[in-house]
Amino acid sequence: MKIRNAFFSLVLLVNWCINYAQNKAQNPVIFADVPDMSIIRINDMYYMSSTTMHMNPGVPIMKSNDLVNWKIINYAYQTLEDDNDKLNLDNGKNDYGRGSWASSLRYHNGIYYVSTFSGTTGKTYIFSTKDIEKGPWKRTVLNSSYHDHSIFFDDDGKVYMVWGAGKLQIVELKEDLSGIKEETTKVLIENASAPAGNNIMLQSEGSQLFKVKGKYYLFNIVWPKDGMRTVIIHRADKISGLWEGKVGLQDLGVAQGGLIDTPDGKWFSYLFRDSGGVGRIPYLIPVEWEEGWPILGKNGKVPEYLDLPASKGVIPGIVNSDDFNRKKNEKDLLLVWQWNHNPDNSLWSVKERKGYLRLKTGRIDSSFLQAKNTLTQRTFGPESTGIILMEVSKMKEGDFAGLSLLQKEYGLVGVKAEKDSKKIVMIEAIKDAPIETESIPLTQDKVYFKAECNFKDKADRGRFFYSLDGKKWNKIGKEIKLPYTLPHFMGYRFGLFNYATKNVGGFADFDYFHIENQISKNN
Repeated sequence: MKIRNAFFSLVLLVNWCINYAQNKAQNPVIFADVPDMSIIRINDMYYMSSTTMHMNPGVPIMKSNDLVNWKIINYAYQTLEDDNDKLNLDNGKNDYGRGSWASSLRYHNGIYYVSTFSGTTGKTYIFSTKDIEKGPWKRTVLNSSYHDHSIFFDDDGKVYMVWGAGKLQIVELKEDLSGIKEETTKVLIENASAPAGNNIMLQSEGSQLFKVKGKYYLFNIVWPKDGMRTVIIHRADKISGLWEGKVGLQDLGVAQGGLIDTPDGKWFSYLFRDSGGVGRIPYLIPVEWEEGWPILGKNGKVPEYLDLPASKGVIPGIVNSDDFNRKKNEKDLLLVWQWNHNPDNSLWSVKERKGYLRLKTGRIDSSFLQAKNTLTQRTFGPESTGIILMEVSKMKEGDFAGLSLLQKEYGLVGVKAEKDSKKIVMIEAIKDAPIETESIPLTQDKVYFKAECNFKDKADRGRFFYSLDGKKWNKIGKEIKLPYTLPHFMGYRFGLFNYATKNVGGFADFDYFHIENQISKNN
């Protein structure tokens, strides 16, 4: 009897643990490329900005009521600059891995501020609005690029910006953030990497500055040689110092971010982790306060489960299917879409043919990575699938249109139009060279394509398929690797593309883009 009771107790305990886990958030909280987060809370609502670099519109703004389930609600800008060959993919130039980097999101006196900086233009941009969901945004440009900066509104009415790598600097801004106050630039911390030792590969950067109960706290990331990405925390009683620092977290390479509290008094640190081909993915770490220091994690470790509501997945808030049917007052594109570099808005439409995205050619391009108007969404983990139905009857000789997995070492499946025929082609980019691995004659005007991604345990593998009827799927080419590369500095993206290599004026019509994850496929 005792053995049986013990067995039933064990079963109940296991079931309780399973139910507990199922009702709790799990790290990573977003299994998709959402790096360089900056988060604020306004009453019981959270807002987050992130980095999307060469994609447009740029600096996505996301919203959540629980820190776990996020939805894209806006962007800080449509294009960073319009007259720039790199941003426009003109004259053989591009801006992969650059564009705009880590942003700072703040709220002060009824106004939301989102700032970012660009190595491309050498400038810093501050966008402000009273309505973070609808805008409009006011744009202010500073003629210096303040690397990984953090804007900070102090209690005495002064406004600061902290930036730099290794040597961190601070400057005072004008009250309306229209510019910097002259002769206010100072060194804040001479060597912010010091708490992690002397053998440093990546100097401390990613500054985010906070004030809690009268003390100042500065979060940075540092990367020791032969070590992992590490959180460094400095604190001071005055913003001018003295600053004392310590290692805040050194586990799994989870680092770079800051602090956020909940309405009921819980504290978390929001950070991200490099996770291979899917990109840099967000984590939440519980925080306790001891002797005036934020203590991150459970015994210095990143927990798997969190005392927060369970995730409902990235669909439809971060990625979403699209049938391209637009009602009269709806925007032309869902907010989950971003263009690769600046688009040419005269060469795409969801109105010329109702229920279709039309991508038209307007110039000759020699390569996929230099082609304009590739429309993208994030891939996501642990496994994800993108499916399209495309009509190709109006493609011209030399046109190439289809579905991509976009990164430096990309993969494509699509239709190539030749003089009197068309063919289905799968291409893999290896060491900057596109390799056609398989081609099949196409004798009909409609064709289905599918791209599958496996990021489980950093497998980083992709596979392409085609179908002539939407029911029977055929593999094409071979399984490809999906490595994360610094030149693009971004997780892989599903992309819809069409470009010309011989003649302009053709077009391809995309009936839909549908996404699936492993959960939805199993249900």
